[in-house]
Amino acid sequence: MGTFVKARPLIKELSPEKLRKECEPSVLQCGTTMDLQPLEEIIGQDRAVKALKFGLDIKEKGFNVYVAGYPGTGRMSAVKDFLEDIAKKKPAPSDLCYAYNFRNSYEPKAFMLPPGTGKHFKADMANFVNEAKRVLPQVFESDDYNAKRESTVSAVEVERQKLLVELNKKAQEQGFLLQATRIGLLAIPIVNGKPIDDQAFMALSPKAREEIQQRREKFDIDLRGAMRELRQLEVKANDQIKKLNHEVALFAIGNLMSELKEEYKKFPEVVSYIDDLQNDLLENLPAFLRVSSEATTAAEPQFPWMRELPYRKYEVNVIVDNSGLQGAPVIVELNPSYQNLFGRIEKEAQFGVLTTDFTMIRAGSMHKAIGGYLILRAEELLRNELSWESLKMALSSGQMNIEEPGERFGYITIKGLKPEPIPLAIKVILIGSPMLHQLLFMYDTDFTEMFKVKADFDTTMDRTKENMEKYAGFICAFCRRENMKHLEASAIAKIVEFGSRLVEDQEKLSTRFAEIADVVREANFYAIQEKSELITGEHIKKAIEEKIYRSNLIEQKIQEMFQRGFFLIDIEGETVGQVNGLSVIGLGDIAFGRPSRVTASIGIGREGIIDIERRAKLGGPTHTKGVLILSGYLTEKYAQDKPLSLSARLVFEQSYEEVEGDSASSTELYAILSALSGIPIKQNFAVTGSVNQKGEVQAIGGVNEKIEGFFEICKLKGLTGKQGVLIPESNVQNLMLKEEVVNAVKAGKFHIYPIKTIDEGISFLTGVEAGNRKSDGTFEKDTVNYLADKRLREIAQKLSEFPEFTIEKK
Repeated sequence: MGTFVKARPLIKELSPEKLRKECEPSVLQCGTTMDLQPLEEIIGQDRAVKALKFGLDIKEKGFNVYVAGYPGTGRMSAVKDFLEDIAKKKPAPSDLCYAYNFRNSYEPKAFMLPPGTGKHFKADMANFVNEAKRVLPQVFESDDYNAKRESTVSAVEVERQKLLVELNKKAQEQGFLLQATRIGLLAIPIVNGKPIDDQAFMALSPKAREEIQQRREKFDIDLRGAMRELRQLEVKANDQIKKLNHEVALFAIGNLMSELKEEYKKFPEVVSYIDDLQNDLLENLPAFLRVSSEATTAAEPQFPWMRELPYRKYEVNVIVDNSGLQGAPVIVELNPSYQNLFGRIEKEAQFGVLTTDFTMIRAGSMHKAIGGYLILRAEELLRNELSWESLKMALSSGQMNIEEPGERFGYITIKGLKPEPIPLAIKVILIGSPMLHQLLFMYDTDFTEMFKVKADFDTTMDRTKENMEKYAGFICAFCRRENMKHLEASAIAKIVEFGSRLVEDQEKLSTRFAEIADVVREANFYAIQEKSELITGEHIKKAIEEKIYRSNLIEQKIQEMFQRGFFLIDIEGETVGQVNGLSVIGLGDIAFGRPSRVTASIGIGREGIIDIERRAKLGGPTHTKGVLILSGYLTEKYAQDKPLSLSARLVFEQSYEEVEGDSASSTELYAILSALSGIPIKQNFAVTGSVNQKGEVQAIGGVNEKIEGFFEICKLKGLTGKQGVLIPESNVQNLMLKEEVVNAVKAGKFHIYPIKTIDEGISFLTGVEAGNRKSDGTFEKDTVNYLADKRLREIAQKLSEFPEFTIEKK
């Protein structure tokens, strides 16, 4: 080491203030959340709110809204609250009703009536039917009706008797006697003044029988004419009775009909329906006339529903009643199956046969949302392919049908009900991930026509004083809504810090309000246990720590393996070609840092840098890219006057899972430079950061977890005050470290350094100057770059001595 050029201290350690941006409770200007005004608006989503307002205000077809965002950002609750606030200012939509179609029973009629009118219409029709069932039997059993009926029947009966007398006279003149039977009038021959039967007729002589037959054929002409007249008289009698019945029935219920028409005169379709109902009722008067008590008693015990069956067609089926609705409806359908969305036609068993009618039509969420808003989860909707295709069809056509799922696509041909379509005035809001929006946009052309507005929910917002106050207002509203204890200012400050930690950014706050709400709920639980009047900062801190503790079993097991020496890692001393790298393991509900030993071996060859992880199929594409960039750096740095000839192997020691990401590329480069120069690297430091071909150290993700992961190992093995981590300078703004780490830095037991370039990093790790290139193309003597360049030159010269050396097949 004495011959090396000692590195000048160029890197300044980060102060504790830069490791975690704390929130002073005084900034919030409140003692507790009780002092604040609850905030119900969507915060941190100005872009999404503007898009929502545009999509809801524009009336043109196809401007439905897709809300893109990640779970936990409060998409559903925020959009629902936003829509409910808008819906309050809009009028309530019409009631939806179905009624019997007297002209085609298979196609029930649809009515859209002002809110509250539907149930009144239903009640009015029920009252009318009950009144008709009461009044009509009384009228038709009255003496006045019987007298009129008798008069009508008598007049026809006189004509009938006259016709029969004349017919009987003609029969006697022809030698026949008329006899009435169940099948009509029979002409019986008279022989010797007496009627004869068939046996006596066959006993006559052939001549006599022929003579009688001739007279019968002649008389049959008169008989058929008379029978026609009798039938005409019977029809006439029935028509006159029917006319009488209609007149009597109209006299009895005409005032009820007039009242109904007057009440609903503003709705021509209802008046037309009442006219059709009146005509049907007059045609089916027997159903309203009282049957014998004997028949009623016989039918009721076994099938009581049969008494009401004839009157069911006069009912009104109100499928959507908006009488109690204030403003437009906001419907959230969490299970968007076809029938839940578009309604269904129920069936019931009668005598072993499934039957249905218009009274069994049931509304779906689409019906309930007409005139308002329907919120659907995109993922759930797409799991129901029939629902998705039907939704697009309904939005495209502007109307909605209620029909069997199989019938819509031609799989069922059984005749059934086909209710009248309903005009569709609705705004559909789909809530899903940004990736799903991109897939639908690319592969479903109908989607782009039906959902033209995208409201993109961000996962972060700026950490300004105004937004921190909004954070506090949100927490205030949340505590009141869920009837929880309020938070002290110190607790609010801890929540703000937690929000920055979630997004790993000192200048940002997370909008994943679901996670923030869960922390507040858990802190409330601890406050109740301790019988505290308010939730304090300690309760918030405990909630965060306990949440981590419940999920970090794997992390503790790994730390135990480091402590017991199963995983090898050095936190002191110096070693050539060996660096402590940092990676992050994500398990869904938790992510933590795991230090790894990265080693490099150098030899003669032309293979270049060999990524052992890739050869073992454990390296992901991004990691492979990072390794390939190292070749670009070495070529740029050292291969200007000679070919880059070396065989270098890189590996993450004791790594048995896939390695992905390029955050270890700087670490790998340090190991290669150390191996080339022969200068050892200090093992009391861990390194992270990606690198480009120019040697600049670039930002990486998970910087907090990586630092904390190495800190935990150092704490287990013993903090010496010399350990620390090198991170990209551009990641300093992402630091929101645990308070324990910050306190260790304050006490001088741990250190964190920002790095801009590879030269800075290798100088710091080795204690030897990296070395600049001089005007003659060489590097400053006895520096890292000088020794690395010298070793590469030696390898190239040595390799030229073996012309038969071939490149190893990969």
